[in-house]
Amino acid sequence: MTARASDPTGLHRVLDDAVRLPQAAERLDTRRELWPDEVRIRVERLNLDAASYRQLERKHGGAGAAIRAEVLEIVAARGKMQNPETGSGGMLVGTVEEVGPESPLGLAVGDPVATLVSLTLTPLVIEDGLERWDGGGEQVPCDGYAVLFGRSIAAVLPDDLPAELSLSVLDVCGAPALTGRVVDDYDDAVVAVIGGAGKSGSLSLAAARRAGAKRTIGVVPHEAEAQLLRGAGLADEVVVADARDPIALRDAVTAAGGPADVTVVCVDVPGCEGGAILATAESGTVVFFSMATSFSAAALGAEGLAADVTMLVGNGYAPGHAAYALELLREVPGVRSLFERRMEVHQ
Repeated sequence: MTARASDPTGLHRVLDDAVRLPQAAERLDTRRELWPDEVRIRVERLNLDAASYRQLERKHGGAGAAIRAEVLEIVAARGKMQNPETGSGGMLVGTVEEVGPESPLGLAVGDPVATLVSLTLTPLVIEDGLERWDGGGEQVPCDGYAVLFGRSIAAVLPDDLPAELSLSVLDVCGAPALTGRVVDDYDDAVVAVIGGAGKSGSLSLAAARRAGAKRTIGVVPHEAEAQLLRGAGLADEVVVADARDPIALRDAVTAAGGPADVTVVCVDVPGCEGGAILATAESGTVVFFSMATSFSAAALGAEGLAADVTMLVGNGYAPGHAAYALELLREVPGVRSLFERRMEVHQ
């Protein structure tokens, strides 16, 4: 073990010449030996974030073997899973294998956990070549290990839910927490969620309703998803619109009872910034939860449209966010049905 002192942010694991936080680093130290405040996890499953997986899927034309090979290549080269095109990663579930004597995370050996920090900053080693994954979905059976730092976050998995279902929810648990907080600041808000039938979108719709939204509008790209969302009963209005077409999106939200006081962007495709801004009322708020968002396009677009809107970057962390998301899954049948349907599609 090196004599180099550990840092709770993980700086001691960065191998770059320049001083960078682990998320911005080119490569991380993946040695299995722990610094005193670290925790090592035996990895059982990765959950690639939607933007990253879709980019890989498009790049390789859906060829599972090629997708798998590139994920292995990225992890081997960088010591973490960080898609070089999207900059995003995902999260994982596993079992606590070793706990450093100074770890503040409150975990014990044998705890089944989901990490609530991104794979883009988590030292990761894959030891099975992803032999059980065909490259055909975001959830990746995996054997290997990962390391958490002193300021990492992990949640012990609940024993009343399948691990795969918990992983899907916890992967996006920041979205409903922030959505609920923003909607709670408005009186009788109209809330539009772009990508309302997806994981973060369905949770955000449920959170908006729980926070007192007067009207919820779910925006989806095609009729098949519209039928799913209508069946789940999570939105007062469901509309079909291409979120990349700013005029079509604005008109669809307006016709459904908008413009929205709060617009939440949960789709994993680029080019949705202008439409989200146009669909939002003056003095409203746009929350961008998509890793495909161009924040320069959002800022310059709002300026060019003379739009007086507050724009927020969706932070994957809020106090109590994991418990809140799992509570929505348990208590809102429509949320659970959409998550289970999504899992069935990728099995």
